[in-house]
Amino acid sequence: MAWLQGVDLARVAKNMAAALSVLDSQRPQDAARRYRPGVGPLPETELLARLLPILKSSHPAAYAQAEPRTYPGSRRDCDLVIPGSWAIECKLARPYGDNGRPAERWSENVLYPYPGNTSCIGDCLKLLESRFTERKAIIVFGYEHTPPKIPLEPALASFELIADQVVGIQLSPRIDVSIPGLIHPVHQQARILAWEVLERRPPVA
Repeated sequence: MAWLQGVDLARVAKNMAAALSVLDSQRPQDAARRYRPGVGPLPETELLARLLPILKSSHPAAYAQAEPRTYPGSRRDCDLVIPGSWAIECKLARPYGDNGRPAERWSENVLYPYPGNTSCIGDCLKLLESRFTERKAIIVFGYEHTPPKIPLEPALASFELIADQVVGIQLSPRIDVSIPGLIHPVHQQARILAWEVLERRPPVA
């Protein structure tokens, strides 16, 4: 699998951003058609399921074998594994709902700082404790108005601070790719935020 080693995280983020733009142009709706067209309202698993065929079609050499995979020795799934390259957990960050009203507790999806939960922090810990031989990463799909009414930046900076100063997780510098001009009237622009999850410092005695 040596040919996959060249898929760096910045390239993965840019490829995902391009795939997201293509998907949005198809005016997708969630399976139950509860929400208006556009990528913004899609649930996480549905979004990833629709992005993956676009990635495979656009970049077959890199993503031909990419798919969700079970954690070694566990029944839990990792959102996306690019064999020999990356094990990636993904999250959504949407300060507003499809109805245009502020979403309650949206930032908990990013910030909740305890093991065993499904926040970005929890996923970082899960990745670090896993037996995946691939490098580990977190990717956040963030949505905002243009210009932002509730900007993502405070939550993103808080995630980085909590990971480092509270939980002791070392992250790479943030990768940030913007996708303007989405079709949804609320989720008008997107950002793909990515960090490599490097290690966890041992607690200070």
